[in-house]
Amino acid sequence: MLLITSQNGKVGIEAAMQVLKGGGSAMDAVEAGIRLVEANPDDHSVGYGGYPNLLGEVELDAAIMDGSDLTSGAVGALKGYPYPISVARKVLEKLPHVFLVGEGAARFAAEMGFERRDLLTEPARETWEKRLREDLPPDVLAHLAEQPDLWRYVEIATDPERAKGTTNFIAQDARGNLAVGVSTSGWAWKYPGRIGDSPIVGAGLYADNRYGAAACTGTGEMAIRAATAHSVVFYMKMGLSITEAGQRAMADLNDLGGRYLSGMNFIAVDRAGNHVGFSSRTDATYLYFTDAMDAPAEAPRLCVPLRECWEKNLSAD
Repeated sequence: MLLITSQNGKVGIEAAMQVLKGGGSAMDAVEAGIRLVEANPDDHSVGYGGYPNLLGEVELDAAIMDGSDLTSGAVGALKGYPYPISVARKVLEKLPHVFLVGEGAARFAAEMGFERRDLLTEPARETWEKRLREDLPPDVLAHLAEQPDLWRYVEIATDPERAKGTTNFIAQDARGNLAVGVSTSGWAWKYPGRIGDSPIVGAGLYADNRYGAAACTGTGEMAIRAATAHSVVFYMKMGLSITEAGQRAMADLNDLGGRYLSGMNFIAVDRAGNHVGFSSRTDATYLYFTDAMDAPAEAPRLCVPLRECWEKNLSAD
């Protein structure tokens, strides 16, 4: 049995292992681990306490995928419900659909009995307001929702460091089944309704018992364009080792063009339980935990530098 997760998954990895040791499925373990990250108000990239969009609204994205049959469920731009990973799993279990967004996702969460909650904590609100005050005139900030050109202010308020934040878990249970889950509050100060890679099957996550599983964090738009999570698994399907597959997927990201290129990270497991992490940053790590271990351990991610470009274009072309 195996779990791997991003660093912020530390708060949930031991609970997830208890699920596996108790005979629970990989899906159960992924959901249990991510829920604890979503409930952590000190993590401003996920769930309750996550940084809001440009208008000060917390919008959450999450997805979960079962490697035994490739079923998946996802929600995007979900407001008012602190456990999007559990809502995503209900989408998988209860609907013929894969992906619900916005008001539809919130309605479904209510129908499934999930409890509403104000997700914007005071520390997150203060950081949002302070950041926008740096670049926006007081009269604009006071009436931001009424601005006819809100898109301009997204670029003004862009903060690449806070654009990157997500939690992901990959689990392999006693039956050899793989599952992967991802949850995020997305890009801080994003345009309302923005969806990153986290809830998109093939971009932010992918699992297939026959080959392996992968999950991404970083600049989601890049993972969407390169189908990064699926690429890692596909390269393993083509016979590459897990390390070779990760290197190829990072090389694909380095072939991207455009005006917005930044960092990327992902973790992956092959069907034999070998695991690896990749990052465009040096000194990045991830956590892993097997049933033979007394506590989770930290492992370095392999660093593959990516070309970065971050332009601002305020012209109405």
